[in-house]
Amino acid sequence: MTARAQPTHGFRYYDFLLGGTVAVLLCSNLIGPGKICEIHLPLFGMFSFSAGNLFFPIGYIFGDVLTEVYGYARARRAIWAGFGAMLFATFMTYAVLNMPAANDDYNRALQPALETALGNTWRVVVGSMVAYWVGDFLNSYVMAKMKVWTQGKHLWTRTIGSTICGQFADSALFYPIAFAGLWSFDAMIGVILFNFVFKVCVEVVMTPVTYKIVAALKRAEGVDTYDTDTRFTPFSLRDEGDVRTRA
Repeated sequence: MTARAQPTHGFRYYDFLLGGTVAVLLCSNLIGPGKICEIHLPLFGMFSFSAGNLFFPIGYIFGDVLTEVYGYARARRAIWAGFGAMLFATFMTYAVLNMPAANDDYNRALQPALETALGNTWRVVVGSMVAYWVGDFLNSYVMAKMKVWTQGKHLWTRTIGSTICGQFADSALFYPIAFAGLWSFDAMIGVILFNFVFKVCVEVVMTPVTYKIVAALKRAEGVDTYDTDTRFTPFSLRDEGDVRTRA
């Protein structure tokens, strides 16, 4: 059975997924990039990575689930909510860092620590926001289109295929915007390729988890959304798509 688009407030779990998406995005941009971690891998030796990568599997599960269950239009709302939250967090971080600190020992020590941890350059901020906006919209678009093409079959092709497209755009945009002229060309290409391959591999590993969450949500919500009549513009907040009611 097929019905017209159901308003987002008619779903039981959509708001929780939207809130989770925003929370993961803020954490990955505020507390993740400032720390480089090192672990020892057998046969490979020391392995370094940004702590922000820890949030990627969770964030992309949210993105895949939102598009697969609720459709592109509702995933679009979540992407804009995340983008707005990033803008607000960036503005408030700038405001807090530039307010005069109290003249005591604690705050004199705290101010430079906050500037080190949170004081990203404008290029890093712009790069993060542009890469997020383009990468997430591309991920959702490819996944929604592939669902229609495959008639809802072979979910793994959509989760991995959309990640390949979205993460390539994300990495190819962020690092040049943030570090061009500071890093050598070879170093930048190496970092872009490493992060791209790493995130695609993580998506492959996490696909069984995505399968379970998607199946559970489709049963709980009683819907399965196909974007057959959706306008695939990023610049809209309308609910669209055909909602196929599950028996």
